[in-house]
Amino acid sequence: MPDADELVANALAAVRGTDVRQAERQLDQLMVGTGTADGTEAVDAALLRRLVRGLGRLWPRGWQPVDVDRITARRLDARSARLVRDAMAAQRRDQAEPVPAWWDEQLHELAGTAGDDDRSVLAGWATREGLDRADTLRAAVDVLALVESLPPIAVLRPPPGSSGAATARPTGTARSGSPMLNRVRALLAKAESTTFPAEAEALTGKAQELIARHSIDEALLAAGSASGDLPGGVRLSTDAPYAGAKALLVQEVAAANRCEAVWSDDLGFATVLGWPADLVAVELLYTSLLVQATAAMLRGRAERRPGAGRRTKVWDESFLNAFALRIGERLRTATDAADQAAAETAGPERLLPVLAARGEAVRERLDTLFPGVTRHRLSVRDAEGWSSGTSAADRASLDVGGGGKPRQVPGRPDSR
Repeated sequence: MPDADELVANALAAVRGTDVRQAERQLDQLMVGTGTADGTEAVDAALLRRLVRGLGRLWPRGWQPVDVDRITARRLDARSARLVRDAMAAQRRDQAEPVPAWWDEQLHELAGTAGDDDRSVLAGWATREGLDRADTLRAAVDVLALVESLPPIAVLRPPPGSSGAATARPTGTARSGSPMLNRVRALLAKAESTTFPAEAEALTGKAQELIARHSIDEALLAAGSASGDLPGGVRLSTDAPYAGAKALLVQEVAAANRCEAVWSDDLGFATVLGWPADLVAVELLYTSLLVQATAAMLRGRAERRPGAGRRTKVWDESFLNAFALRIGERLRTATDAADQAAAETAGPERLLPVLAARGEAVRERLDTLFPGVTRHRLSVRDAEGWSSGTSAADRASLDVGGGGKPRQVPGRPDSR
């Protein structure tokens, strides 16, 4: 009889192929095991060993625990993602030091604390999920095939075991517990909970004003420090439905907060590059505005006139695209107003060079990590949905700084 490692390798090769019968035969062989008294445990241990090795190879290739969790749920299912979480927790015990604090924080939020016995990981997961032996092995092999197939992505932070991991700061969460950001969270929570669109948008506008002021304070503080932060990055989910509209919303929020965004459609996320305080702002605003946009879209559906058409998906997509572009425009108005006010206080000769240098550093980071990035042009397929989405974002003024009336967005916008 083949040993457990060979059985796993054979099953994995068969699953990657196109012969369904061969894949089932190899899974049957896994069921039989090595033919010894502890054959089942040996197969479980071999599966986990290979999965742990596969996960360990992903970290230097740019993947983080939250990324692997997200793509497993996207490409397989939530049950498979829970297996990956357990495997990542087991892998942490063998992780090369140093391990940055943000890494352990991510892992703890996903998987809690790793157990002590690798032999119980697969069996414990199967018991919690209520799976029989055949379904357990099939799911485990599918997860292993996915993990070993993931491509390299941009390395946003020094991974565990690398030089710099010991001193790496939690990019995207730096100073996230400040009183100002707590005020922003409170404003956005109110915006999400209110049933009045005008109030929601006014609260969001105030939040952007506070965020812009905070960003300027951080920029001036870093400019006066001997060792400031460096541009980093975060990844935000843009899963279906309406993945393109979500990516556009990420881009618009990023642009309003001095960041750059790149969408990886096949992987289901957008990467945002920027300075730590700005990345915090983008995460907060994107999460809140996605909730608000969805609520506005559902209200817009209900307000559609009878007989307006049955293409709900096309209408929704046009609505969300228009909403994202208009909100982005209005967020940038708030940022520009904050910049102007800060320049009058600190002096333009002090502030403007700082902001320009930080912007250039972010663009250099973009060019380094994404040298082959391309542009994607939006097309509007439902004029009514576009008009309704624009109106939803226009119901209240976000003009917290005294700017003029926003321009009308063209009917075929460029997503840049």
